[in-house]
Amino acid sequence: METVADNEVSVLLSSHLVADIERVCDYLVVLVSSRVQVAGEVEDLLATHHRLIGPRDATPPESQVIIESSYAERQCPLFVRSDGPNIDPRWTVEAVNLEDLVLAYMGQGRAEREVVVDEELA
Repeated sequence: METVADNEVSVLLSSHLVADIERVCDYLVVLVSSRVQVAGEVEDLLATHHRLIGPRDATPPESQVIIESSYAERQCPLFVRSDGPNIDPRWTVEAVNLEDLVLAYMGQGRAEREVVVDEELA
C-alpha cells in the first residue's frame, strides 16, 4: 500500500467483505447485476446517507431520496440520501456505516431486478 500511495496509483479491489473495503478504500462503487447502484468517495457517501426514523404516517422530507424503507406498526425507518438538512422534528436522524450503505443499495438492485422479471412474465 505504501507503493500505491507514493506513486499515486489506483488499485481496484473487488470484495464482498465490507470490513476490508472500509479499512483500505477511498472510493466505492456498488454493482448489482452489472449496474452501478451508487459510486463516490466513501467519506462523502457516509456523510450524505442516513437512517431516518419517524411516525408511520409522516411524509419524508423532500430533501431526502429514499433508498430503502420498511414500515412497522407505529414507525417508519427509512434509509435515505440527503440532498439537504432534515428540518422536520418528527424524524430522528441516525448515522449509518459502510455496511448499512452497501446492503441498502444491494437491496435496491434486487427490487429492480424483481420488477424486470415480473414484466418479462407478463
